[in-house]
Amino acid sequence: MRDVTIDQEPVELFKVLKFEGLASSGAEAKNAIADGLVSVNGEIELRKRRKLYAGDTINFADAALVLVI
Repeated sequence: MRDVTIDQEPVELFKVLKFEGLASSGAEAKNAIADGLVSVNGEIELRKRRKLYAGDTINFADAALVLVI
């Protein structure tokens, strides 16, 4: 599990995927979310703009991330 440091809360799900390099663009991140490939806190997440807070975990492909401040 890799820590992702955020400066402010909340942060949108697709932005985390984009800025952490898990998606090459915002559109690619949104498509992955819409296709049901991303889970937040162990549940499949289909909302592209899901608000995330410190302590939330994201799983996508082989990556596992946890948000920290």
